[in-house]
Amino acid sequence: MDDLRRAVARSLLGGRARFSELERAVPGISQRMLSLTLKNLERDGLAIREVFPEVPPRVEYEMTDLGRSLLLPMQGLVNWAKDNWGHVREAQSTYDGK
Repeated sequence: MDDLRRAVARSLLGGRARFSELERAVPGISQRMLSLTLKNLERDGLAIREVFPEVPPRVEYEMTDLGRSLLLPMQGLVNWAKDNWGHVREAQSTYDGK
């Protein structure tokens, strides 16, 4: 899962969110990239989209059970990266110095 998808998924952890709320929660993301990311999460079965018949239409997104089940293992990977990033950088420096 790429960084944008992870950031959007993390933003949905608190429950339902409107597009504009997600846009504010993920700094620097364009509307186009947020829209594509949400469509991909929806396509993968990780998020659902609900359109409310209002003027203007209100659209909310929410993680599915499948999406929520991915977040714990994903957090484990994030924790591993934080704990080991120094070792990875050191290994890269050693390798690059050959």
